[in-house]
Amino acid sequence: MPDADEVDDAEEMPLSLRLSIADTLTLGNATCGFMAVYFTTTGILIPHLTGSQETGMARHSAATAVILMLCAAVFDLFDGLVARKLRSSPMGAELDNLSDLISFGLAPAYFVLVYGMVADDAHQRVAAVGAIVVLLAVVLRLARFSCVTVKDGTFQGMPSPFGALTVVSIVLLELPFVATLMAILGTAWLMVSRVEYPKPRGPLAVAMLSWIVAAMGLLAAWAFDAPGGQLLLQTGCALQLVLGAVIPLFATARRVNNFRDNRREARAAQLP
Repeated sequence: MPDADEVDDAEEMPLSLRLSIADTLTLGNATCGFMAVYFTTTGILIPHLTGSQETGMARHSAATAVILMLCAAVFDLFDGLVARKLRSSPMGAELDNLSDLISFGLAPAYFVLVYGMVADDAHQRVAAVGAIVVLLAVVLRLARFSCVTVKDGTFQGMPSPFGALTVVSIVLLELPFVATLMAILGTAWLMVSRVEYPKPRGPLAVAMLSWIVAAMGLLAAWAFDAPGGQLLLQTGCALQLVLGAVIPLFATARRVNNFRDNRREARAAQLP
């Protein structure tokens, strides 16, 4: 008979396989991303392929898919906070990247692909190319995040949750196809760019969470065809696009000012 200590050692789970609270939140992120793909398929794509004229169901499913992506962003926000306050398992970083790939890479790219299939003025193959660009941009952005060290408090390139919500907002605005495609490609470029974005900590994290809750309310009003819901949705989506465009401008202006200040200091140091 084996000793009791040997049995306990055999039954003890390896440290690398234990899930922490932060890891559980990360898995919630992945689940929301997968369910967003599910609702996009069953509520938008399949009714379109079967010739259903029920626009309300498509609107509800689109809103549900986007709300699930917003919930994934909430999970992504809190798993980092919890990991810093408590602890994360050795596989926490890998889980986070894989979950982000599902929720902020696959889900918005699939949303763009289905948009290209159901929209009246869209071109399916061109939209498929745009969807692939979004997916690859998120893949490259997450891979670079794991390999490149940047200064504390900033991200290099648009964070993938922010990029995913911007891509979805562009689609929901129902702009002409060419304008929609160009805006999507621009967002994909920002995700792999060197533009610095502040990390959501402290007041910024509270502001981000408040914005997500407000966006959920706008989507719910639009989904249930509330009075003014369409206008509220378009206003919220437009605000998301403005934020996506203004932050890089402020970051670029700050870098230019810092460069000028450094040159001025260097010239002053060279003077006798």
